Amino acid sequence: MKNLTIGYLFYGKIGDDENAFIEEAQKRGHHLIFFNIAESIDEKELRRRAGKCDIIYNNSAEEPAIELSKSLEELGKKVIDSSYTYYYIEDKWMFYLKCKKHKIPCPKTILLPTNIAQAKKEIKKFSSFPVVLKRVDGCCGEFVDRANNLSEAEQIIKKFWKKGGERLPIIAQEFIKSKSYRITVIDGEIVQTVIKNKTGWKSTAVYQKKAFLTFKVNKELKKSLKKMINAVSIKVFGADYMKKGRKWLALEINAQPDLGFFPEERGMLVEKIFDVLEKRVKYAKT
Repeated sequence: MKNLTIGYLFYGKIGDDENAFIEEAQKRGHHLIFFNIAESIDEKELRRRAGKCDIIYNNSAEEPAIELSKSLEELGKKVIDSSYTYYYIEDKWMFYLKCKKHKIPCPKTILLPTNIAQAKKEIKKFSSFPVVLKRVDGCCGEFVDRANNLSEAEQIIKKFWKKGGERLPIIAQEFIKSKSYRITVIDGEIVQTVIKNKTGWKSTAVYQKKAFLTFKVNKELKKSLKKMINAVSIKVFGADYMKKGRKWLALEINAQPDLGFFPEERGMLVEKIFDVLEKRVKYAKT
């Protein structure tokens, strides 16, 4: 493989992921061009940097990364993974519909009306309490809360609208008392499993202090995951599952999976991401 120039989207300061990408790029003789979405990049500079890139990898789940990804795609650049993932995969309602279409077991979910009175009626009909309320977008447990009654549900919806924008779409989802089980997939291969313990009632692992543990993917879960891989066009993702009794339910998918659950495995994951990038460039030129 000839030397490549790879664009890299990230947010904030150079951290462990960025250092791992720098090390792997040097090992393979590739050059990295950083796009820090925390900094201002004018159109002329964006075009200049993008023009040098053979391919671009997005390692940021921050909302500004969506616009930058779209801009780079409009400039004719291939972004792994594309802005499509934000609109149709990371959107929690779209993910639910995709699971239903492909017969992937998932928690019961409804899309709430943007009228508060009608939303309360739908929640009342939907499920027994507690019920989980989520904005269709958001990461790390943001815009996710649990209501124990209708009055709490109304307060949460109004809080979401006040904080994130009035009448933004919200889903209601059955509450399942379970840990979160993360499966990281790169190019269709299961490369890592992680049990995310609860922080309060959520299993986001953002503030988890205990050491992470792995788990084995059994036959039922492999079957579900195979359907998911076929249903989404994502090369690098983390799939979150929950357990309802003995049944595995797909909760959501993350196009920028955390690479740092096990620091000793970060290098291995980055190597596999570089394999994907090299393969995609080679494929585009054949």
